[in-house]
Amino acid sequence: QVQLVESGGGLVQAGGSLRLSCVASGGTFSGYSMGWFRQAPGKEREFVAVISRNTGITYYADSVKGRVTISRDNAKNTVYLQMNSLKPEDTAVYYCAARRGSNSVIRRDYDNWGQGTQVTVSS
Repeated sequence: QVQLVESGGGLVQAGGSLRLSCVASGGTFSGYSMGWFRQAPGKEREFVAVISRNTGITYYADSVKGRVTISRDNAKNTVYLQMNSLKPEDTAVYYCAARRGSNSVIRRDYDNWGQGTQVTVSS
C-alpha cells in the first residue's frame, strides 16, 4: 500500500491558476499509475486526469482538457496537477489516487487515495 498526501488547494478567482501536489510514501512510486479525481458537494467523485507509471502517457477528462496538466517526478515520489483558467465549476475537493497497472479513468480501479485538498474558485 502507498500513502498519499495532497497539498496546494485554496481559494482562487476565476481565471486563476493552482498547482496541486501529491506526495507518495510507503511504496514504489514508479510502479503506480497516478490519477486525480474531484468531488463537488452533492456530486459523485469524478475523474480529472491520469498519468502512466513510466512512459508519461496522460489522459484528461473533457471538462478540463486544455486547462489542466498532470505530471510526475518519480525521483520525488510526487505527482502534480497544474490547473489554469480555473472556473467556478472546478470547485471541489481534489483527490490523488494510485493504482498498480495501466491508466484508468474508473474510480473503483484505484486502491490508494489521499485525504483530498479543497479547491474553491470564486466568480
